[in-house]
Amino acid sequence: MRTQYDTIGARYAEAKTTAASAAADTHTLRGALEALGGVHGLDTLDLACGYGYTTRLLAHAGARRTVGLDISERMIALARAHAPSEEAPGATPSGAAIEYVVGDAAEMPQLGPFHLATAVHLFNYAPDRAALHGMFRSIRANLRPGGRLLAIVPNAGAFPHHDWSPYGLRILGRHPAGDAPLLRAQFLTDPPVSFEFREWAHADFAEAAVEAGFATVGWQPARTPPPDADRDEAFWAAYRARPISSLMTCAA
Repeated sequence: MRTQYDTIGARYAEAKTTAASAAADTHTLRGALEALGGVHGLDTLDLACGYGYTTRLLAHAGARRTVGLDISERMIALARAHAPSEEAPGATPSGAAIEYVVGDAAEMPQLGPFHLATAVHLFNYAPDRAALHGMFRSIRANLRPGGRLLAIVPNAGAFPHHDWSPYGLRILGRHPAGDAPLLRAQFLTDPPVSFEFREWAHADFAEAAVEAGFATVGWQPARTPPPDADRDEAFWAAYRARPISSLMTCAA
């Protein structure tokens, strides 16, 4: 799974900006950041940063320092190519520089310490339990005492019972393999883009967080944006009944 996003490349940006599930993830994360009092003046780390969507969100929300890390060289190149002012509607640029780093979150060097780390769909790419635990240990080692981790993680057990196609994601198959089942999926761009990830249970994430030394672990349901002409309240109510993701919160 190390290189699949090198192949997906710019198509991921299309999925991120058009899929309803991505809009729900962003709304959920924004709500969590607001509940913490924002990020103004904080040092922040965005893991599995992709083309830098959340990294730029943190920088424009006033973070003092923002670092985005991703294992894909292609995604980091795309992140560096994006203008810093993009995709932060209503935000005021802080003037802080954004640093992008190619690296494996399971073997992350000391980049911090940071007050806050975000991880949007990182842990589901851990290929085995050792890598999953390594990710949480690396994050914990890069956080200040009292620092926070906000992670958007997929909900397990939906396939084949629920159809997530209306929200921009289709699960094609589930294959028992290794420490966690392997899910074959597609981003429903035009044309669709195939990718794979692991179906870890929330209990696996919590176990890894506690083993890494996080003092508290909590969960929050997905939040959805206000309805509009394209996605009415019935659309979002159906999503909230069977959401793709949840918010995991950890305190160091």
